[in-house]
Amino acid sequence: MTAPRFSFLRKTLAGASLAAVAVLSPVAAQAADSMTIGTVVWAGYGPFYVADKLDLYDQFGLDVELQFFNDPALLPSAMAGGAVDGAMLTYDQVVGSVAKGLKHRVVMPIDFSNGGDAIVADKSIATIADFKGKHVGYNPLSPSDFLLAYALQVNDMTEKDIKAVNMTPEGIPSAMASGSLPVGVTYEPNVSQILGMAGGDKFHVVYSSKDAPGLITDVLAFDEKMIKAEPAAISAMIEGYQAGLEYMQAHPDESAEIIGKVLGVSGAEAMEQMEGVYNIPLEEMSKNFIESAETTSFYGSGAVIADLLVKNKQIPAVPDFADTFDASFVQALTE
Repeated sequence: MTAPRFSFLRKTLAGASLAAVAVLSPVAAQAADSMTIGTVVWAGYGPFYVADKLDLYDQFGLDVELQFFNDPALLPSAMAGGAVDGAMLTYDQVVGSVAKGLKHRVVMPIDFSNGGDAIVADKSIATIADFKGKHVGYNPLSPSDFLLAYALQVNDMTEKDIKAVNMTPEGIPSAMASGSLPVGVTYEPNVSQILGMAGGDKFHVVYSSKDAPGLITDVLAFDEKMIKAEPAAISAMIEGYQAGLEYMQAHPDESAEIIGKVLGVSGAEAMEQMEGVYNIPLEEMSKNFIESAETTSFYGSGAVIADLLVKNKQIPAVPDFADTFDASFVQALTE
């Protein structure tokens, strides 16, 4: 995707153009046993797609309608206005919303990029330190920006040490193929495309989201009013996700076919796309809510995200990260 996210757009995967998914008409907030959730097409949301297709929410007394949006940037306002009950967002969107005064809260982490986002470079550039003075192409104020900023930070560098080139993720492969760009930050399937160019001998991954697990995290979020009004439905939504994830693990091929239909690709291609994300099981979700500098914590990843947003005047100040989530649902389900 080429439009900016924050909101930042969730990545378009091979064969899955969000432009092909129509934005449905807004609907009123539903009763406790029925919820409308705003979402986009993304492999990391596979457990929800499986649960929806197989009616796995029924066992928890919940009916879920997934409302697809073309532009993820519309999701926070749709949730704030009551057009949807909740939404699947990237954590940076929640940080931005809370910093601007909205009462949006993460109730569970869904997945994080696990190699699907990467910094790719000419093989003559071996380390992050070698980026000094080099042109680096990336999309500002996007997950690519967050990944690059973190990689520079842990190597005692800043953006001042590189020559930043504003470029869409989709434009990076051709720029690198032409020789005009030695380093690029992008995501799949662009990463694989770059690695396969010139017989596979010219480019390599220097740093990826595997090196910063949790930095780029998708989350399920609700407005504080909805959390207070419909706690049982939200708990059921989380349980439905877990049921979908367990079904995926037990029936990978069938699940891949279900997810592939949503993505607009084959089951085999869907499985390949899912390799770049890690779906977080219920028993591991509590790690995100623990105060820590690690990127697997909302505090750690939030600090990287908020710092960039403040520097670029996208938000007035760094919010209290404890105000960006409500850990009570995960805690109750894992006690």
